[in-house]
Amino acid sequence: MREEHPRTVRISLPSFARSLNMRLSSFRSIGVRLSSIAVTLWLLSVVAFACGHLLPGNVGRAVLGPLADAQAVAELNHQLGTDQPLLVQYGAWFGRLLHGDLGASLVLNEPVGALLFTALGHSLALAGLALLMLLPISIATGVLAATWAGSAFDTLANVWGLTSSVIPEFVWCIVLMLTFGIGLRWLPLFATSSPDAGPLDILRHLLLPAAALGMGLFGYLLRMVRASTLHELHAQYTRTAVLKGLPFHTVVLRHVLRNALQPTIAVIGTQLGYLVGGLVAVEALFRYPGIGSLLLHAAKTRDFPLLQGGMLLVGAVYAVGTTAADLLAAILVPQRVSA
Repeated sequence: MREEHPRTVRISLPSFARSLNMRLSSFRSIGVRLSSIAVTLWLLSVVAFACGHLLPGNVGRAVLGPLADAQAVAELNHQLGTDQPLLVQYGAWFGRLLHGDLGASLVLNEPVGALLFTALGHSLALAGLALLMLLPISIATGVLAATWAGSAFDTLANVWGLTSSVIPEFVWCIVLMLTFGIGLRWLPLFATSSPDAGPLDILRHLLLPAAALGMGLFGYLLRMVRASTLHELHAQYTRTAVLKGLPFHTVVLRHVLRNALQPTIAVIGTQLGYLVGGLVAVEALFRYPGIGSLLLHAAKTRDFPLLQGGMLLVGAVYAVGTTAADLLAAILVPQRVSA
């Protein structure tokens, strides 16, 4: 009877070394990303502190009013520490910041952290609805425009994408309000709903501001998806797959679309700043209690603790969002897919 020997598993050292090197490179990349976020947030704290103290006027006078006694104004400035040198003020503020203390609002007399996180939740809901509305439409329109390149649909999509991306958000707000809020009366004019409103009523109030917020990004993403898809359609693997007999729509959905979406995911992260900038105009016009309207209120009333904390929070959300989008793009599409 023939004796059987146990099989020996051989590991290729070059392939193992390459795999280990790729993993180490990924960890190094994540470490560099996290370090850059920390440095960015520190620089942003300097900018936020400077902006809060570069606003015109006297802080004590802005809080107590123009008719307040000069001695009362001086006492309030001393109590707030605004009569100290800027470097001393920054050190004290940054020390409290490291312990999670953002201070209290000078005007609203509430903790800055509670105000900001409540407003941020509202803004994230609005921005999330805008992305949920525009992503499927922009991706589908961009893919169809690239597939039917040179057609009337492609021309119309290009014109619409370019037009929507160059029109400011406040113009879209006015157009949508006049059309759907006043003219057709299909949707509520303002975003604020009653406290006992149901989910559907809240959604109806958010549709117009979400559409206005997403219009500019819709055009940008549409053109990005179209350009990426068009590039992939002319790649060698696409022609090879079609010559092998695979249906064209199968090639587009299984291979072309996946490769074309990688730059789109990264673009979404970089455009978070665009969404944050648009929130100020959209929330102000639609009377939505989000982070944009709160920062605008802080700037108007010279509420510098609220303004500084808001700028820092928005910067943190942007930095984390862009990093998360880059990592998501690398995870979903680690390498180009070939047929």
